[in-house]
Amino acid sequence: MSPAVERLDQGLGRMGLAPPPETRERLLALVRLLARWNRAYNLTAVRDPLAMIGHHLLDSLSALPLLRGPRLLDLGTGPGLPGLPLAIWRPDLEWVLLDANGKKIRFVRQAVMDLGLGNVTPVQGRIQAYPREEKFATITARAFASLPELAALSRPHLVADGVLLAFKGRRAGGELAESGLRGRVHRVEVPFVEGARAILEIPPPEG
Repeated sequence: MSPAVERLDQGLGRMGLAPPPETRERLLALVRLLARWNRAYNLTAVRDPLAMIGHHLLDSLSALPLLRGPRLLDLGTGPGLPGLPLAIWRPDLEWVLLDANGKKIRFVRQAVMDLGLGNVTPVQGRIQAYPREEKFATITARAFASLPELAALSRPHLVADGVLLAFKGRRAGGELAESGLRGRVHRVEVPFVEGARAILEIPPPEG
């Protein structure tokens, strides 16, 4: 068993996740592809493929219990995080992965093609220019803008009972309190990742 396979299996086990074989293989293939592209295009600061298992795959998958479907938007997806791991795990959900960076969206397109992900649409552009009639049940965002700005940009694209999921670190509760937004802090344990992690669940404003 390779170190990457062993680490992924250990991490998923600690999170109580048991994927079918094809899901597991796609997750491993995503890490291999990301590591290869990263050498030439600097897509992520995490260089070590083993570290990518925790920081990219497992961290992304920590949002699984909070997802609402059927349509989801990953805002500021970068190299497809958290969108690609989540779309691999949930092929029954329809994903749009949006980013203004052409280099990163080219990687996402390549990953979608190589991994055979029929439920993912990569889009290069800014959320401000994205059609407002496009609505989503869940919008995910990792390291994208301040929380108030993120909520304001997401609001026009959420269905009435939709939710924004913002990936945050140890100051998640403080950020939520300072923003004045309603929401819940979900503390998450991500194997092989040091430091506190949390996901802020922000519903649309009342009224």
